Amino acid sequence: MQVRSPSPLTSASELNDPLTFRKDRLLKTLVSTAGVVLAFGLTACNEPEVVSDVELPTIGSSSDLTAFQGARAGQAEFGIQRLGFQLARSEGLTNYWFNPATGACAKITTDQGRYSEVEMVAGGDC
Repeated sequence: MQVRSPSPLTSASELNDPLTFRKDRLLKTLVSTAGVVLAFGLTACNEPEVVSDVELPTIGSSSDLTAFQGARAGQAEFGIQRLGFQLARSEGLTNYWFNPATGACAKITTDQGRYSEVEMVAGGDC
């Protein structure tokens, strides 16, 4: 038989009862786990929010979208929006994208699901 020392949560008479011993160990585990989770949670709350450049596309800029030529239209559209451009108007397979922050306007023609022509045009064209 294993000898156990009494803990503050168990009395000496309960040491021979395996069920009480398991309850005692479970309670200790829960209390210590809750403390670790609480400490980690409070530490995480004090961390400053980090804004990453990962959200921005790796090509193009807020004033030039010509690097998107040849890109798949469905996938590139989100990148164009992340750079601050908004769809201004459409004419058939040609879309005009305008960035209000920079005044840049891009004329983008789609062919077979890809941007076949990307041209920066005057802001008034949007």
